[in-house]
Amino acid sequence: MNTETIILGIDPGTTIMGYGLIKILNKQPEVIALGILDLKKITGHYLKLQKIFSRTLQLIDEYHPDELSIEAPFYGKNVQSMLKLGRAQGVVMAAALYRSIPIFEYAPRKIKMSITGSGSASKEQVAFLLSKILNITDLPKKLDATDGLAAALCHYYQPKNSQNGEKYNSWKDFIGKNPSRIK
Repeated sequence: MNTETIILGIDPGTTIMGYGLIKILNKQPEVIALGILDLKKITGHYLKLQKIFSRTLQLIDEYHPDELSIEAPFYGKNVQSMLKLGRAQGVVMAAALYRSIPIFEYAPRKIKMSITGSGSASKEQVAFLLSKILNITDLPKKLDATDGLAAALCHYYQPKNSQNGEKYNSWKDFIGKNPSRIK
């Protein structure tokens, strides 16, 4: 039986939001689309959030993803930057929830590790390996797009554990959810 899964990956941002969509058919990932939402010319923060929400809904309505994979915010320059990034992420999540799309969140290091084998890889290294893995001949100029694509591929690479499809983050998580299996 051929099952198809579509994963939307988002690299949230209030200056540039990157996105990538992959289709999984017969366990083979294939790029459907990737791009950016450039928010530099929008002056108000709330207007940027509105644009992020509406663009995410457009992507969902156009491509009908089964799952959303999003990069978790991290502490970068300062607390204000992290707060703005968290709001952008929240707006993307709200759009996915509005369309009943399951959300999976990954730390930036986890995404880089799953693509390159190194959690400290550069954006350029991630983009280069994505081009090889997914046969992308023309990489976009803004690497936020490949960061979104990396989030989607990272999610695809995660093991689907147990017979009921439940996922575990660690052995401790597995034991906590399955105490009867410990002797």
